[in-house]
Amino acid sequence: MKKLESSLKNMAIVLTGVAVVAGGLLGYVNELTKGPIAEANAKALSDAIALVVPGFDNNPAEAPETIELEGVTYKIYKATKGDEFIGAAVESTANGFGGTLNVLVGFDKDGNIVDYSLLSHAETPGLGSKAADWFKKGQKGDITGKNPGNAPLVVNKDGGDVDAITASTITTRAFLKAVNNAYAAYSGQNVDTASGATQQATENTNN
Repeated sequence: MKKLESSLKNMAIVLTGVAVVAGGLLGYVNELTKGPIAEANAKALSDAIALVVPGFDNNPAEAPETIELEGVTYKIYKATKGDEFIGAAVESTANGFGGTLNVLVGFDKDGNIVDYSLLSHAETPGLGSKAADWFKKGQKGDITGKNPGNAPLVVNKDGGDVDAITASTITTRAFLKAVNNAYAAYSGQNVDTASGATQQATENTNN
């Protein structure tokens, strides 16, 4: 068999062939993994909803409602038990120190915070990433049981009553804004883009 001469043309042919084969393999692998990845993401979301609004017997993740406030779209996963509305989980985001925080906040039917799940973040490991637990029940920044409709959640350094994450005030502000905005979406009110509180809640605090 005659050996191919080393030339630009031959190199281009070989590289094109390699690219075509590699592209085909990547496409094949993507098709194989697309289903399992989607299933894993769906299960992670269902588990998070079950954590923040426990006790439902429907499937909140199956048909979420969406609401747009101030150009931002929020997903609302309504939970029912025996056809009775018991609360909802709301997906909300805010910009932290390192990037976007994506939070799922659970509210009972009266608007009180049941729990939350930090779905994703880009904060500094060991500092801003503490938001995953800092605001949980019994922790230093505990927000469970609070109702942002009665008073917006504000960090203590800004005159509020929520303890900031140690050395991560920016992350704390962002997290609380995401929670306040989640409540605004849950209650269908306008968002105060400065604080993340609802307009109604802001007016109440100024009276």
